[in-house]
Amino acid sequence: MTCSTRAGLTVAIAVVLLGTSCGDDTDREAAASRPTVVVTTNILGDVVAGVVGDGFDVVTIMPVGADPHDFQASARQVAQIGEADVVIVNGAGFEEGLIDVIEAVEADGVPVFEAISVVETIEFGGHEGHDEHEDGDEHEEDGEHDHEGVDPHFFTDPARTAVVADAVAEFLIATVDGIDVEAVRTSAEAFVAELEAVDRDVEEVLGAIPAERRVLVTNHEVFGYFADRYGFEVVGTVIPGGTTGDGTSARDLTELAEVIEREDVPAVFGDTSASGDLARTLAAEVGDVAVVELYSESLGAEDTDGATYAEMMRTNARRIADALAG
Repeated sequence: MTCSTRAGLTVAIAVVLLGTSCGDDTDREAAASRPTVVVTTNILGDVVAGVVGDGFDVVTIMPVGADPHDFQASARQVAQIGEADVVIVNGAGFEEGLIDVIEAVEADGVPVFEAISVVETIEFGGHEGHDEHEDGDEHEEDGEHDHEGVDPHFFTDPARTAVVADAVAEFLIATVDGIDVEAVRTSAEAFVAELEAVDRDVEEVLGAIPAERRVLVTNHEVFGYFADRYGFEVVGTVIPGGTTGDGTSARDLTELAEVIEREDVPAVFGDTSASGDLARTLAAEVGDVAVVELYSESLGAEDTDGATYAEMMRTNARRIADALAG
């Protein structure tokens, strides 16, 4: 290799390295300039990521498979919440193990948006799904327990989730300085349109279920908003309350078994993020009852059919229709 060739090659390598270095620096500077939004649950994290596009760094605290009712943040995660530009939470006591942390960072001046604050809420057991039954008879409900208050599980209804998505965008625009407002609005509008399409798809899939079979028995009281939206009734829950931390008893399970037999319920719907032992025990007690897992309070892993909010809702609709339509 001649001296001139070596010199030319050296210059070329230097140019490439300089370009790569500049590109890396630019990427790092862009990342450093993006505000950080910390989101508590992975379901809400997927929604917020869809809303903001590339304009924010979205940090989700609860990993896939976490049970929001008993999740405890690590010291590093507590620090992430405290250092956020904004924090997005579900609200209504859903993040039971994070309530103190959320209250503390809000007291320190970190803006906190409570998603449930912008939707029409229902009380536990307060949905109106039974009005859709053709015979006009109300099913007896095995949900008359002490658990009261606002049901936090609004996200089982994609129409309410679309309202939240739009409100998140407006909150960020009003709260965070220096962001590209038009980019956020454009991204949010596209994501809201996607949620509206999910709502239509779910309704179409569930259309195969006759009115008299639109009854649900679930692991705990998590599908009230779903029932309200699509004309179902939750006739019983394995754990009689709105959290997996609530207890149950042999008497509760015996009464629920009687409800399942009386209503001729073909399936008990469990949670992918919670133990299904009680549901399987109940199904075995009754006999000829399937146990079907739904994504209720956590997304699925990346290689599953519940890896995003849209996939989760469509998958749940198919599983419910397959279990109840026959």
